[in-house]
Amino acid sequence: MNPEIIGYIAAILTTAAYIPQTIKVFREKNTKSLSLGMYLMISSGIAMWLIYGVIIESPSLIFANAITLVMAGSILFMKIKHG
Repeated sequence: MNPEIIGYIAAILTTAAYIPQTIKVFREKNTKSLSLGMYLMISSGIAMWLIYGVIIESPSLIFANAITLVMAGSILFMKIKHG
């Protein structure tokens, strides 16, 4: 079995986990209950995973972390803007 298949399955699951929170934040524009520190750390970590994926040329890491960084970064932006 190609290990990238496992990577893509993990990518879909972890990336999809951000969809409900992202939608809720943009609909309600309410981020009071969200932790700024957590979103700063998670966005930084996701960016590092993306860089790592590019360095090792892993399509599943690049795919997952590029999309997840957009969502986590959007939530972070909204937290800073509406926090």
